[in-house]
Amino acid sequence: MSESVTTTQDCALLADIHATSFPDPWTALFFGALLAQPGVMALATGGEPPQAFILIRAAADESEILTLAVRPEARNRGMGGRLVAAAMSALAGQNITRCFLEVAEDNAAAIAIYSRAGFTTCGRRNDYYRHDGTSTAAIVMERRFDGPKAV
Repeated sequence: MSESVTTTQDCALLADIHATSFPDPWTALFFGALLAQPGVMALATGGEPPQAFILIRAAADESEILTLAVRPEARNRGMGGRLVAAAMSALAGQNITRCFLEVAEDNAAAIAIYSRAGFTTCGRRNDYYRHDGTSTAAIVMERRFDGPKAV
């Protein structure tokens, strides 16, 4: 279902997908720098070329979903939920105890995906996302793992 993303060409694709989902998209260079860091992994799905991806980072016993993006024309097909599930499976067995993420409070679709995957709200960051003179709070969510075999 999901495949690892590692090449420079993959970074350009990630940047292209990200640009369809966020007002301040990350560049291919930025994706390349992130993927070069230890513990960072991207998974992609949705055909060839992929239509969606998730970027995760693991450090010590914690992890973080850095971003998740699905092209608008590929939404409402379950790709986001499948990517979150694949990421949680990839983290299982790495002695991860918690996974965190931030999501814009007005992104109901993403909050629903994360909630179905077992994430709960654990905080709020006011004025976290800023674009075109407006700001939106971030909801901080976490999923706790029972141990290295939890999925």
